[in-house]
Amino acid sequence: MKIWIDADATPRAVRDVLIKASTKRVIPMTMVANRSQQMPKTKWITLVVVPGGFDEADDYIADHCQAGDLVITQDIPLAARVVEVGAVAITPRGSQLDEETVRSRLSMRDFKEDLRASGVMTGGPPPFGPKDKQKFAAALDRLLTKMHKPR
Repeated sequence: MKIWIDADATPRAVRDVLIKASTKRVIPMTMVANRSQQMPKTKWITLVVVPGGFDEADDYIADHCQAGDLVITQDIPLAARVVEVGAVAITPRGSQLDEETVRSRLSMRDFKEDLRASGVMTGGPPPFGPKDKQKFAAALDRLLTKMHKPR
């Protein structure tokens, strides 16, 4: 099992929770980003900096993750790709994305894109707050307890 983070779009508070979990449970973790990120010095956590092109980080994660891995992303198309290979995806707000939820979220995303293209303002998500961090940490703990087999 490995944890993959779509790091450019993941709030710092979520990255901090993931760093603690990776270190405590001794789970390899890779942060993938378009630019350098602050990283703790530990052998369990690596940073991959990809070129700044559109979806480069997403492509890297989708190409390298495997069944049984955990991917943290709020990018629904990326979640759809990793779920297809048997990885588990959760958002920084703690929602698990599986085949069914990914399909419904892709449909909603496409619908909202159509609304925006036609000039209707749909707004964005509310700001990330302490309750979101708490919800993410709880979801992560449940998933890691279920998925991770200590060595």
